[in-house]
Amino acid sequence: MEFTLDYFAGLAEEAARNLHYPATTPGLYAPIQYAMASGGKRIRPALCLAVYNAVCHKDPAAAINQAMAVEMFHNFTLLHDDVMDNADVRRGRATVHRKWGENAAILSGDTMLSMAYGLLADGAGADFAAIFEVFNRTAIEVYEGQQLDMEFEDRSDVTVDEYMEMIRLKTSVLLGCACRIGAMLAGAPEDVCDSFYNYGISLGLAFQLQDDWLDTFGDPAVFGKEIGGDILNNKKTWLLITGLAESEDELEGILGEDLEPAEKIGQVTRVYNRLDLANRCAALAMRYADEAVAALKGIELDEKARSFFESLAKDAATRNH
Repeated sequence: MEFTLDYFAGLAEEAARNLHYPATTPGLYAPIQYAMASGGKRIRPALCLAVYNAVCHKDPAAAINQAMAVEMFHNFTLLHDDVMDNADVRRGRATVHRKWGENAAILSGDTMLSMAYGLLADGAGADFAAIFEVFNRTAIEVYEGQQLDMEFEDRSDVTVDEYMEMIRLKTSVLLGCACRIGAMLAGAPEDVCDSFYNYGISLGLAFQLQDDWLDTFGDPAVFGKEIGGDILNNKKTWLLITGLAESEDELEGILGEDLEPAEKIGQVTRVYNRLDLANRCAALAMRYADEAVAALKGIELDEKARSFFESLAKDAATRNH
Protein backbone atom coordinates (compact mmCIF):
# COMPACT_ATOMS: atom_id res chain seq x y z
CA MET A 1 0.00 0.00 0.00
CA GLU A 2 0.98 3.63 -0.42
CA PHE A 3 2.18 5.64 2.54
CA THR A 4 1.18 9.11 1.38
CA LEU A 5 -1.14 11.84 2.55
CA ASP A 6 -3.23 11.40 -0.58
CA TYR A 7 -3.73 7.73 0.24
CA PHE A 8 -4.82 8.20 3.85
CA ALA A 9 -6.86 11.32 3.08
CA GLY A 10 -8.50 9.37 0.26
CA LEU A 11 -9.59 6.68 2.71
CA ALA A 12 -11.11 9.38 4.90
CA GLU A 13 -12.81 11.03 1.93
CA GLU A 14 -14.37 7.72 0.90
CA ALA A 15 -15.53 7.10 4.47
CA ALA A 16 -17.08 10.58 4.58
CA ARG A 17 -19.04 9.82 1.41
CA ASN A 18 -20.28 6.54 2.87
CA LEU A 19 -21.51 7.88 6.21
CA HIS A 20 -25.09 6.80 6.95
CA TYR A 21 -27.72 9.43 7.71
CA PRO A 22 -31.19 8.46 8.94
CA ALA A 23 -34.01 9.32 6.55
CA THR A 24 -36.46 10.11 9.33
CA THR A 25 -35.49 13.78 9.86
CA PRO A 26 -33.84 15.09 6.69
CA GLY A 27 -33.89 18.67 7.94
CA LEU A 28 -31.49 17.63 10.69
CA TYR A 29 -29.14 15.49 8.64
CA ALA A 30 -28.97 17.38 5.33
CA PRO A 31 -26.73 20.11 6.83
CA ILE A 32 -24.45 17.43 8.30
CA GLN A 33 -24.12 15.63 4.99
CA TYR A 34 -23.47 18.98 3.30
CA ALA A 35 -20.73 19.87 5.79
CA MET A 36 -19.06 16.47 5.65
CA ALA A 37 -19.10 16.48 1.84
CA SER A 38 -17.45 19.88 1.56
CA GLY A 39 -13.96 18.48 1.34
CA GLY A 40 -11.08 19.95 3.26
CA LYS A 41 -7.63 18.46 3.64
CA ARG A 42 -8.82 15.51 5.83
CA ILE A 43 -5.50 15.89 7.62
CA ARG A 44 -6.85 14.81 11.03
CA PRO A 45 -8.32 11.44 10.01
CA ALA A 46 -5.33 10.88 7.71
CA LEU A 47 -2.99 11.33 10.68
CA CYS A 48 -4.97 8.85 12.76
CA LEU A 49 -4.84 6.25 9.99
CA ALA A 50 -1.18 6.86 9.19
CA VAL A 51 -0.07 6.53 12.81
CA TYR A 52 -2.12 3.36 13.23
CA ASN A 53 -0.53 1.78 10.17
CA ALA A 54 2.98 3.00 11.04
CA VAL A 55 2.81 1.39 14.49
CA CYS A 56 1.17 -1.97 13.79
CA HIS A 57 1.51 -2.34 9.97
CA LYS A 58 -2.13 -3.46 9.72
CA ASP A 59 -4.91 -2.34 7.39
CA PRO A 60 -5.71 1.26 8.39
CA ALA A 61 -9.38 0.56 7.70
CA ALA A 62 -9.48 -0.95 11.19
CA ALA A 63 -9.16 2.58 12.59
CA ILE A 64 -11.46 4.33 10.13
CA ASN A 65 -14.37 4.86 12.54
CA GLN A 66 -12.19 6.55 15.13
CA ALA A 67 -10.49 8.60 12.42
CA MET A 68 -13.88 9.77 11.20
CA ALA A 69 -14.94 10.56 14.76
CA VAL A 70 -12.13 13.10 14.86
CA GLU A 71 -13.17 14.49 11.46
CA MET A 72 -16.84 14.66 12.46
CA PHE A 73 -15.91 16.53 15.63
CA HIS A 74 -13.71 18.93 13.66
CA ASN A 75 -16.54 19.74 11.26
CA PHE A 76 -18.98 20.15 14.15
CA THR A 77 -16.73 22.89 15.55
CA LEU A 78 -16.68 24.59 12.14
CA LEU A 79 -20.48 24.76 12.03
CA HIS A 80 -20.59 26.50 15.39
CA ASP A 81 -17.53 28.67 14.67
CA ASP A 82 -19.20 29.96 11.51
CA VAL A 83 -22.27 30.98 13.51
CA MET A 84 -20.11 32.78 16.09
CA ASP A 85 -18.04 34.47 13.38
CA ASN A 86 -21.07 35.26 11.20
CA ALA A 87 -19.12 33.73 8.30
CA ASP A 88 -20.69 33.55 4.86
CA VAL A 89 -18.40 31.06 3.12
CA ARG A 90 -16.61 27.86 4.14
CA ARG A 91 -14.44 25.95 1.65
CA GLY A 92 -15.88 27.91 -1.25
CA ARG A 93 -19.54 27.18 -0.38
CA ALA A 94 -22.21 28.91 1.65
CA THR A 95 -21.89 28.14 5.35
CA VAL A 96 -24.55 25.94 6.92
CA HIS A 97 -26.11 28.80 8.88
CA ARG A 98 -26.36 30.88 5.70
CA LYS A 99 -28.00 28.01 3.81
CA TRP A 100 -30.31 26.63 6.53
CA GLY A 101 -30.29 29.24 9.31
CA GLU A 102 -28.56 29.54 12.66
CA ASN A 103 -30.92 27.21 14.51
CA ALA A 104 -30.23 24.42 12.02
CA ALA A 105 -26.47 24.98 12.25
CA ILE A 106 -26.56 24.76 16.04
CA LEU A 107 -28.82 21.70 16.18
CA SER A 108 -27.08 19.83 13.36
CA GLY A 109 -23.76 20.68 14.96
CA ASP A 110 -24.95 19.21 18.25
CA THR A 111 -25.98 16.08 16.38
CA MET A 112 -22.55 15.83 14.78
CA LEU A 113 -20.96 15.81 18.22
CA SER A 114 -23.17 12.88 19.24
CA MET A 115 -22.41 11.09 15.98
CA ALA A 116 -18.69 11.60 16.61
CA TYR A 117 -18.95 9.81 19.94
CA GLY A 118 -20.87 7.00 18.25
CA LEU A 119 -18.13 6.60 15.65
CA LEU A 120 -15.49 6.69 18.37
CA ALA A 121 -17.08 3.70 20.10
CA ASP A 122 -17.67 1.65 16.96
CA GLY A 123 -14.99 -1.04 16.89
CA ALA A 124 -12.86 0.46 19.66
CA GLY A 125 -13.42 -2.59 21.88
CA ALA A 126 -11.53 -2.67 25.15
CA ASP A 127 -9.68 0.52 24.21
CA PHE A 128 -12.83 2.62 24.21
CA ALA A 129 -12.65 3.94 27.78
CA ALA A 130 -9.09 5.21 27.35
CA ILE A 131 -9.79 6.61 23.88
CA PHE A 132 -12.96 8.30 25.14
CA GLU A 133 -10.98 10.02 27.90
CA VAL A 134 -8.45 11.37 25.39
CA PHE A 135 -11.16 12.49 22.95
CA ASN A 136 -13.31 14.15 25.61
CA ARG A 137 -10.38 15.98 27.19
CA THR A 138 -9.36 17.21 23.75
CA ALA A 139 -12.89 18.43 23.01
CA ILE A 140 -12.90 20.56 26.14
CA GLU A 141 -9.47 21.97 25.27
CA VAL A 142 -10.76 22.96 21.82
CA TYR A 143 -13.65 24.81 23.47
CA GLU A 144 -11.17 26.54 25.79
CA GLY A 145 -9.17 27.64 22.77
CA GLN A 146 -12.27 29.05 21.08
CA GLN A 147 -13.16 30.95 24.26
CA LEU A 148 -9.69 32.50 24.39
CA ASP A 149 -9.92 33.41 20.70
CA MET A 150 -13.20 35.24 21.34
CA GLU A 151 -11.78 37.04 24.37
CA PHE A 152 -8.75 38.17 22.39
CA GLU A 153 -11.03 40.11 20.03
CA ASP A 154 -11.69 42.66 22.76
CA ARG A 155 -8.14 42.88 24.10
CA SER A 156 -5.21 44.98 22.90
CA ASP A 157 -2.67 43.46 25.30
CA VAL A 158 -2.59 39.83 24.07
CA THR A 159 0.94 38.42 24.33
CA VAL A 160 2.67 36.02 21.97
CA ASP A 161 2.71 33.38 24.72
CA GLU A 162 -1.05 33.73 25.16
CA TYR A 163 -1.56 33.47 21.42
CA MET A 164 0.57 30.34 21.14
CA GLU A 165 -1.42 28.73 23.95
CA MET A 166 -4.67 29.66 22.23
CA ILE A 167 -3.68 28.06 18.92
CA ARG A 168 -2.31 25.03 20.77
CA LEU A 169 -5.76 24.53 22.25
CA LYS A 170 -7.89 25.55 19.28
CA THR A 171 -5.88 23.81 16.55
CA SER A 172 -3.02 21.63 17.73
CA VAL A 173 -4.62 19.43 20.38
CA LEU A 174 -7.01 17.84 17.87
CA LEU A 175 -4.09 16.91 15.62
CA GLY A 176 -2.33 15.48 18.67
CA CYS A 177 -5.50 13.62 19.62
CA ALA A 178 -5.78 12.07 16.14
CA CYS A 179 -2.19 10.85 16.38
CA ARG A 180 -2.59 9.50 19.92
CA ILE A 181 -5.79 7.62 19.11
CA GLY A 182 -4.15 6.01 16.08
CA ALA A 183 -1.24 4.89 18.26
CA MET A 184 -3.54 3.63 21.01
CA LEU A 185 -5.62 1.56 18.59
CA ALA A 186 -2.38 0.05 17.27
CA GLY A 187 -1.39 -1.04 20.77
CA ALA A 188 1.56 1.33 21.13
CA PRO A 189 3.14 1.78 24.58
CA GLU A 190 2.47 5.02 26.43
CA ASP A 191 5.78 6.66 25.53
CA VAL A 192 5.13 6.09 21.82
CA CYS A 193 1.61 7.50 22.20
CA ASP A 194 3.11 10.55 23.92
CA SER A 195 5.66 11.02 21.14
CA PHE A 196 3.02 10.92 18.42
CA TYR A 197 0.84 13.32 20.43
CA ASN A 198 3.74 15.77 20.73
CA TYR A 199 4.32 15.40 17.00
CA GLY A 200 0.72 16.45 16.36
CA ILE A 201 0.96 19.41 18.72
CA SER A 202 4.07 20.82 17.03
CA LEU A 203 2.63 20.08 13.59
CA GLY A 204 -0.47 22.10 14.45
CA LEU A 205 1.56 25.08 15.67
CA ALA A 206 3.62 25.08 12.47
CA PHE A 207 0.45 24.81 10.39
CA GLN A 208 -1.30 27.74 12.12
CA LEU A 209 1.73 30.03 12.00
CA GLN A 210 2.03 29.36 8.28
CA ASP A 211 -1.68 30.17 7.96
CA ASP A 212 -0.98 33.53 9.60
CA TRP A 213 1.89 34.11 7.15
CA LEU A 214 -0.16 33.13 4.12
CA ASP A 215 -3.03 35.47 4.97
CA THR A 216 -0.68 38.43 4.68
CA PHE A 217 2.19 37.34 2.46
CA GLY A 218 0.67 34.56 0.33
CA ASP A 219 -0.04 34.67 -3.38
CA PRO A 220 -3.84 35.03 -3.78
CA ALA A 221 -3.78 33.01 -7.00
CA VAL A 222 -2.20 30.09 -5.16
CA PHE A 223 -3.63 30.66 -1.67
CA GLY A 224 -7.16 30.46 -3.08
CA LYS A 225 -8.49 33.66 -1.50
CA GLU A 226 -7.65 37.32 -1.17
CA ILE A 227 -4.91 38.11 1.31
CA GLY A 228 -5.21 40.64 4.13
CA GLY A 229 -8.36 39.37 5.79
CA ASP A 230 -6.66 39.06 9.17
CA ILE A 231 -5.41 42.65 8.90
CA LEU A 232 -8.84 44.02 7.94
CA ASN A 233 -10.44 42.21 10.90
CA ASN A 234 -7.69 43.20 13.37
CA LYS A 235 -7.35 39.49 14.05
CA LYS A 236 -4.86 38.65 16.77
CA THR A 237 -2.19 36.67 14.97
CA TRP A 238 1.50 36.22 15.74
CA LEU A 239 2.20 38.93 13.16
CA LEU A 240 -0.18 41.50 14.63
CA ILE A 241 0.71 40.81 18.26
CA THR A 242 4.44 41.03 17.56
CA GLY A 243 3.98 44.11 15.39
CA LEU A 244 2.00 45.91 18.09
CA ALA A 245 4.67 45.10 20.66
CA GLU A 246 7.59 46.28 18.50
CA SER A 247 6.31 49.21 16.40
CA GLU A 248 6.19 51.85 19.17
CA ASP A 249 2.49 52.68 18.73
CA GLU A 250 2.81 53.11 14.94
CA LEU A 251 0.79 50.01 14.17
CA GLU A 252 -1.79 50.83 16.82
CA GLY A 253 -2.23 54.26 15.21
CA ILE A 254 -2.79 52.70 11.78
CA LEU A 255 -5.41 50.34 13.17
CA GLY A 256 -7.20 53.29 14.76
CA GLU A 257 -7.58 55.15 11.47
CA ASP A 258 -10.57 54.89 9.15
CA LEU A 259 -8.71 53.61 6.10
CA GLU A 260 -9.86 52.00 2.88
CA PRO A 261 -9.20 48.22 2.94
CA ALA A 262 -6.33 48.26 0.45
CA GLU A 263 -4.65 51.19 2.21
CA LYS A 264 -4.95 49.53 5.62
CA ILE A 265 -3.47 46.27 4.31
CA GLY A 266 -0.65 48.18 2.63
CA GLN A 267 0.26 50.28 5.67
CA VAL A 268 0.18 47.35 8.09
CA THR A 269 2.19 45.17 5.73
CA ARG A 270 4.83 47.87 5.41
CA VAL A 271 5.25 47.86 9.19
CA TYR A 272 5.50 44.07 9.17
CA ASN A 273 8.16 44.23 6.46
CA ARG A 274 10.20 46.83 8.31
CA LEU A 275 10.21 44.55 11.38
CA ASP A 276 11.10 41.53 9.20
CA LEU A 277 8.04 39.71 10.52
CA ALA A 278 7.54 37.63 7.38
CA ASN A 279 10.91 35.93 7.76
CA ARG A 280 10.60 35.67 11.53
CA CYS A 281 7.15 34.07 11.36
CA ALA A 282 8.33 31.61 8.69
CA ALA A 283 11.34 30.73 10.82
CA LEU A 284 9.15 30.12 13.86
CA ALA A 285 6.85 27.86 11.84
CA MET A 286 9.87 25.87 10.69
CA ARG A 287 11.13 25.60 14.26
CA TYR A 288 7.90 23.88 15.24
CA ALA A 289 8.13 21.65 12.18
CA ASP A 290 11.60 20.63 13.36
CA GLU A 291 10.21 19.97 16.84
CA ALA A 292 7.55 17.72 15.32
CA VAL A 293 10.22 15.70 13.53
CA ALA A 294 12.35 15.54 16.69
CA ALA A 295 9.40 14.15 18.68
CA LEU A 296 9.55 10.93 16.64
CA LYS A 297 13.31 10.35 16.77
CA GLY A 298 13.11 7.69 19.47
CA ILE A 299 10.35 5.70 17.75
CA GLU A 300 11.13 2.73 15.54
CA LEU A 301 9.57 3.46 12.15
CA ASP A 302 10.23 2.08 8.72
CA GLU A 303 11.72 4.42 6.16
CA LYS A 304 8.53 5.23 4.27
CA ALA A 305 6.61 6.05 7.46
CA ARG A 306 9.36 8.27 8.86
CA SER A 307 9.67 10.06 5.52
CA PHE A 308 5.90 10.63 5.50
CA PHE A 309 5.81 12.26 8.94
CA GLU A 310 8.94 14.33 8.30
CA SER A 311 7.65 15.59 4.95
CA LEU A 312 4.24 16.40 6.41
CA ALA A 313 5.86 18.54 9.11
CA LYS A 314 8.07 20.41 6.65
CA ASP A 315 5.15 20.95 4.29
CA ALA A 316 3.05 22.41 7.12
CA ALA A 317 5.63 25.15 7.60
CA THR A 318 6.32 25.88 3.93
CA ARG A 319 3.01 25.30 2.10
CA ASN A 320 1.68 28.04 -0.16
CA HIS A 321 -2.04 27.27 0.19
